[in-house]
Amino acid sequence: MADQPRRPRTLNDARTEAEAAFKKVTAKVAEAPPKRNAVPGIKEQVTLRIDQDILEHFQEGGPGWQDRINDTLRKALGK
Repeated sequence: MADQPRRPRTLNDARTEAEAAFKKVTAKVAEAPPKRNAVPGIKEQVTLRIDQDILEHFQEGGPGWQDRINDTLRKALGK
């Protein structure tokens, strides 16, 4: 049986094999990044979209408007 010629591969066979091999490699579930412990007093810079009238309300009080937004959000969380 070793003398039997191999049948020629077709494009379809190669594509199927390649897709199967790719699936094996890419089917891994991505791990979530480790959760960081919140350190009191450390602030993180973010981009936040809020309505213009809300922004104007907090900015009317002058400097410290970002802290006032932070305090308001903290109160809304019950902290």
